[in-house]
Amino acid sequence: MEENEIPQFFLCPISLQIMKDPVTTITGITYNRESIEQWLLTSKSCTCPITKQPLPRSSEFLTPNHTLQRLIQSWHLQNSSISVEKIPTSTIEKLVKNLDHESLEKLLALALENERNRICMVEAGVAKAIIQKVIINNFYKQGKTTSLEEALRILHLILPLAITNNDNINNIKCSIVDDNFDLVNSLTLILQHHNDNKNFKVINEAMIVLKLIFEVKNSTSLLNLNVDFFREIVKVLRIRNKALPIKAMKSALHVLLQTCPLGRNRLKIVEAGAIKEIINLAIEKQEKNQTELIFKLLADLCCCADGREKFVQHAAGIAMISKRTLRVSSTTDDCALQIFCLICKYCATNDVVQEMLRVGAVSKLCMVMQADCGSYLKEKARGILRLHSNVWNNSPCIQLYLLTRHQRFGE
Repeated sequence: MEENEIPQFFLCPISLQIMKDPVTTITGITYNRESIEQWLLTSKSCTCPITKQPLPRSSEFLTPNHTLQRLIQSWHLQNSSISVEKIPTSTIEKLVKNLDHESLEKLLALALENERNRICMVEAGVAKAIIQKVIINNFYKQGKTTSLEEALRILHLILPLAITNNDNINNIKCSIVDDNFDLVNSLTLILQHHNDNKNFKVINEAMIVLKLIFEVKNSTSLLNLNVDFFREIVKVLRIRNKALPIKAMKSALHVLLQTCPLGRNRLKIVEAGAIKEIINLAIEKQEKNQTELIFKLLADLCCCADGREKFVQHAAGIAMISKRTLRVSSTTDDCALQIFCLICKYCATNDVVQEMLRVGAVSKLCMVMQADCGSYLKEKARGILRLHSNVWNNSPCIQLYLLTRHQRFGE
């Protein structure tokens, strides 16, 4: 291959352009997300363009190819002369110097244009400047709300590059993300202000930025999050409006998952009312990966007594877990059994044990023992059934064929 020649596997088989967001289908072929989603949306026969094998139309079956994306980003840095014409550093520096509404609009247009521009913006310190000047100084310290949406959108586009481990890119992790708690306070205040005003575009961008910074933020700094922060995240989960993109919900779940195990955050999340909203969200039909996030979070929150108490108080909690078991994925099944195990061990009042019978949770545990699933899941189910076998063994609520096949689960 000649120097600077574009590697063929960087090109989307549909658009024949360098992929910006490579995703892999269940057939093992990688495409640019925009191209394959458009193909799945418009194609009469929903098949893989290369292999001609059937593909599900839902985008939830597209898996991000992070390794390839990093290779493409690295290649862009080393071969900027043939990828996209580089914008002059002086142009960016002039825009960053002012960072007024007009400058932010121009920076956003540049960021949306192509990845080379975004890389140049990172190298010029745009992310750091926007965080310090617009998010912290203008909004958090002075209360100015002008151009927040544009500033957050720019951060959404360039932060993934700014916090990468690639040494060729200006890494802002230590200087901004880890050592500056004003950023988290600023984003919390933004959520509070725009949750009240129902500005769903700003909420979406703020949640995505929060998720990005929490992925790399030093865990020690996340011990100082207060209940008010978690209340604002829970408010996002409470929103039932199609104007709020699904990414905002997923980002909120990711933030809660990332912070939950640290210090007293689990108790703070429960105090913020998360259990109720997460169960309410799970009752509605969700994509597979979102259901997995929900179940992981519930399993984590049920590790504390307050979390278990709130869970069993919800009228639909046990029924929802039972219904989703064996219907989504092995990850969901594992979390479901973990929740049942914690409930049955630590808060199994007579009402809870009887409710598990009434809503079909015990029958579902018996089904796990018959299902084509991992042996570790079967052992988990068997262990849960043994905990209250004296109540469940002779109950008419369990289907006869399940009892006759596993009549000795209490022994």
